[in-house]
Amino acid sequence: MPDLTHSQLYLQRLGYSKPPAPTLDNLRGLQLRHVCVFAFESLSTLLHQPVPIDLASVERKVLLDGRGGYCYELNQMFLALLQELGFDARGITGRVVMGGPPDARTARTHRLTLVTLDGVRYITDVGFGGMVPSGPLLLDSEADQATAHEFYRLTHNADDSYTLWAEVAGEWRGLYVFDLQVQADIDYEIGNWYVSTHPGSPFLGQLKVALLAPGKRYTLNNAHYAVHYLDRPSKKRTIKQADELLVLLRETFGIRLPVDGSLVEKIDSQIVASS
Repeated sequence: MPDLTHSQLYLQRLGYSKPPAPTLDNLRGLQLRHVCVFAFESLSTLLHQPVPIDLASVERKVLLDGRGGYCYELNQMFLALLQELGFDARGITGRVVMGGPPDARTARTHRLTLVTLDGVRYITDVGFGGMVPSGPLLLDSEADQATAHEFYRLTHNADDSYTLWAEVAGEWRGLYVFDLQVQADIDYEIGNWYVSTHPGSPFLGQLKVALLAPGKRYTLNNAHYAVHYLDRPSKKRTIKQADELLVLLRETFGIRLPVDGSLVEKIDSQIVASS
């Protein structure tokens, strides 16, 4: 049997036996399946390792090495798949404001995707960690939009940018601000370089992991683990042992752990810092 191409392997991991047609229903299915199969994770930046974002490196890491990644990796891979399937799609970038004022002028460090179907524009995102939307969102509407998980809303700002909001515990929280400016590869390289190397990056030396499942989200912020349910309160706990955290990464988040002698040491340090 011939080896599968990366796109065939990708679709197989998502549960497709043949390439789906470029329709809105299939875009919804692709996005939902992706965020429930491939973990958002920052093991590379925890270990202070380089994070190459050329497509070949990303596909090797995620599809062959059993890892996950963050926005510059996961949304890059997802965009390539959408384009191969015939979707009219291109990458765009934004500024993360989650946890702060929604009008903050933060660095342009988030990558997402613009998709146009029959003249109607949507954003799709598989790389925003614990609050990643589980379905595409209609761009030119300010109505509340349901996904398989939370409700989201987009607002159009005076400077022609857009803000993405999520409804969490009855409150609307700003996630990121983006525009439709065309991006070149170097724009992603610069953003990724900042995220993976700058001392002020929230990812450098930190462990951030997320994965969705029907009706819930799993998140890990260093040693703080939570399961967020749609229909009942979240369950949260602090991991106390490195072995327990490693099992969680493998079994809950589905990550094939990298062979690195410093991984346990780094995880131990996160447990101590979270105590």
